[in-house]
Amino acid sequence: MPIEIVPFSAELRSVVREFNGRLDAAGVEEGLRLPADPHAEMLPGSQSYLALEDGVVRGGYTLRPQKFSFRGEIRCVAHYRLPVSEGIIDKRFALVGALLLRDALQKEPLLYALGMGGYQQPLPRMLQAAGWSLSPIPFYFRVVHPARFLRQIRAARGSRWRLLLMDLAASTGAGWLGLHAIQRLRTHTAAAAFSEVAEFGLWADELWEVVHRAYGMIGMRNAEELRQLYPQSNPRFLRIQTAAGWAVLVDTAMRGDQYFGDLRVGTIVDCLARPEDAAAVIRAARVYLEQRGVDLILSNQSHPAWMEALRADGFFGGPSNFLLATSPALRKLGVVDWHINRGDGDGPVHL
Repeated sequence: MPIEIVPFSAELRSVVREFNGRLDAAGVEEGLRLPADPHAEMLPGSQSYLALEDGVVRGGYTLRPQKFSFRGEIRCVAHYRLPVSEGIIDKRFALVGALLLRDALQKEPLLYALGMGGYQQPLPRMLQAAGWSLSPIPFYFRVVHPARFLRQIRAARGSRWRLLLMDLAASTGAGWLGLHAIQRLRTHTAAAAFSEVAEFGLWADELWEVVHRAYGMIGMRNAEELRQLYPQSNPRFLRIQTAAGWAVLVDTAMRGDQYFGDLRVGTIVDCLARPEDAAAVIRAARVYLEQRGVDLILSNQSHPAWMEALRADGFFGGPSNFLLATSPALRKLGVVDWHINRGDGDGPVHL
């Protein structure tokens, strides 16, 4: 029987559980699963679709249509989220992934995918083969507590010699002196006043109307959208406001993380201001997270002004596995200065 692609509805939960069970039995990594419920953990407007063969699930994906501003012109763009095919464990279904992608493009030609774990993963490889454009969203970090950083940052402690050298730098204080000196020399931003806010109000709408035309492409960030993305009911989200703009932050105590060990990691998730005011917002976000006691501050930012603001505030650049993939139709729009960060796509997951 040919495969049909249908919306995920409540009566299909049992066959989705069976599909996920087959992936479990094959030892597929936990992140590659279909949602167990058609409405679980979904951002507003999301819809999941299933590939069915005679009532058996062979794969699925989620679309999240959202509004983007292209220099002030508002258009609908969709996030292509977590496509999973049984082809990863059974070659008889190797073409299901291509069927899912074709179906998504028929529904929403202006598609993007975000994150994906690096170029070596199956999804980026398939998208690139299908003519999509891929590029990393640059990654930046600033160390707050060098001794803890040097002892805990697993991503940099891969070899025995690196481990010994980093432990020595941490125990002697050389790491503290060196990192602080370098970051001080690289910091060229002025102090910026800020306040913590509980919710995005009318002021966020006013800022959006002033700034969104300055960006080649930026996801809708008016007050209504921001309250959905970063609800007041979720205590993870920290919001600060400056005279120039705002930032959304998270402060996470890691436990045995494969990259960050037991570090307390602050992340600049999302931010908005006029491009020329980006430095003031980054400085305020960094100072706020330092005051909270984090060990390390991270951010992924794509826009040149925000990347320069991070560098001017002493942040280092590092390798990024946070990828942006754009469909041929979206790339044809000719956008250069995207404003994409961890607030887009799935939002600040895994942080």
